[in-house]
Amino acid sequence: MSTTTNDSNLKNWGLLILLSLIWGSSFILIKRGLEVFSPGEVGAYRIVAAATFLLPLSIPRIKNLDKTQIKNLIIVGLVGSFIPAFLFAKAQTELSSSLTGVLNALTPLSVVVIGALFFSSKITRRNGLGLAIAFIGVFILVTVKEGSGFGAFNDINSHAFYVILACICYGFNLNIIKYKFVKLKPIEITAISLALVLPVALTYLMANTQFSYKVVNIDGALEALGYLTLLGVLGTAIALIIFNIMVKTATPVFAASVTYIIPIVAIFWGVLDGEVLLLGHYIGIAAVIIGVWVGNRR
Repeated sequence: MSTTTNDSNLKNWGLLILLSLIWGSSFILIKRGLEVFSPGEVGAYRIVAAATFLLPLSIPRIKNLDKTQIKNLIIVGLVGSFIPAFLFAKAQTELSSSLTGVLNALTPLSVVVIGALFFSSKITRRNGLGLAIAFIGVFILVTVKEGSGFGAFNDINSHAFYVILACICYGFNLNIIKYKFVKLKPIEITAISLALVLPVALTYLMANTQFSYKVVNIDGALEALGYLTLLGVLGTAIALIIFNIMVKTATPVFAASVTYIIPIVAIFWGVLDGEVLLLGHYIGIAAVIIGVWVGNRR
């Protein structure tokens, strides 16, 4: 294996760990935002903050795009950012930040299935085995409940399906970026896709919510707004740039592996915030890590 290949692998793994820390912390930030704002307000402001931060990069580049690129970037903005932002906020009205982070690990399975169904991609036996082991870990984490060891599917709050739908959105997004944007740079994909959905998010936030009133009149609103600004700028704008770099330089499946490590970070923050971590969680986490190693080792 050449030095160049080793350097590339090291870079991809470094980006994977950094992105895991950023996105794994997103769920506790959403939780803090929901203490004051509604799920719709949290989702919309997250997009507004991220898109506004990247406007200096997006505006000069939009004019260079053709109609097909703009159409695909609107789709990326919707399925990769806009819709999941609302879905995750809605899910966390009934789910803990830890469990939401765990369910997010279903994304790689979604990438594989959607890639095979709509993008003629293939999955190797090694990747499949790794995904299977990691999925077992996710199943264990999802079904653990206090006082009874491992639970059953009916123990899962129905709000988990909002997270599953978000994972399906991410599956489409990953494959679109990999196969429809050969020439565009990752930063262009991120900035422009967010700019194209910014008007919708801003209109919804200002015309259909009590966001402005809460910021001015509700105690703790400014603090919650700070958490959501961090969520938008760091957890969405900067994180998506890193993520898209990984999709372009590695593979959609490898990039989606970030969702295997996110639960560890999410559970860490959840425990600090008083959420309970049981023995089953440790078993599930171990299975997830093994799945990542098996699925991505050379």
